Amino acid sequence: MTKPNKTTQLREMITRPQQAFLMEAHSGLSARIVEEAGFEGIWASGLSISASLGVRDANEASWTQVLDTVEYMADASSLPILLDGDTGYGNFNNVRRLVTKLEQRGVAGVCLEDKLFPKTNSFIDGNAQPLADIDEFSGKIRAAKDTQNDPDFCVVARVEALIAGHGLDAALERGQAYADAGADAILIHSALNTGEDILEFCEHWAGRAPLVAVPTKYPTVPAARLHDAGVGLLIWANHLVRASVAAMQQTAARIHSNVSIDGLPDLVDVDEIFRIQNAAELKEAERRYLPG
Repeated sequence: MTKPNKTTQLREMITRPQQAFLMEAHSGLSARIVEEAGFEGIWASGLSISASLGVRDANEASWTQVLDTVEYMADASSLPILLDGDTGYGNFNNVRRLVTKLEQRGVAGVCLEDKLFPKTNSFIDGNAQPLADIDEFSGKIRAAKDTQNDPDFCVVARVEALIAGHGLDAALERGQAYADAGADAILIHSALNTGEDILEFCEHWAGRAPLVAVPTKYPTVPAARLHDAGVGLLIWANHLVRASVAAMQQTAARIHSNVSIDGLPDLVDVDEIFRIQNAAELKEAERRYLPG
């Protein structure tokens, strides 16, 4: 049986009755690990990609550098990828070019947030960050939808009103405007550790369009409760890069302290790296294509 296009897979995840989950990845290696873990899709996190490049999550990595990274991820995995596209890296025209280039690279969708370029991560003084004009951001959504060639390419509009302190009514107003502009789903974001504002938003939203949530700050709210409230897609947004940072810090400190690599705990064998890289396929290809 032929597997559906990646765009079709992502659209189905967003619209189906059963809850779906995206796991963060930030490189080809992590994308392949996500697939092997059994996830259906990948969140190409702006925070994680910028961190892996050693820069801040403030559009310090150019959009073409992000594009290069996500291309490696798309090549390394058969899973659909939803790119964290920040604010679209500029105005509506930048968004149009971004969508074109993402489609060329086999990326299934993009999430755009209603803040100003250059953006700052939402969890750094989020309530002090200005939001985009509703009409201007709605124009970005329309531009993205008008530009896509694949009808199943997904554009998710991320509402930052709750984090920015504008309240429920503003969040609902923005979500409705972006849905009217053609967004395939609304990502409602919050930094409140109880998740109460997300659940309140869901109650008032009442299924107008598919909802996406990122429970980084409210991890104790069960996925099932969010699903019952109307959230069809959950994103585990930055956990692989955080896990890798902790492991690298511990390993580097231990090697520096011991002046030795003997007895390091919990390291995968280098053969496991070769396996994830699919080195066996190259050996087989060498036998097929090289003389002698």
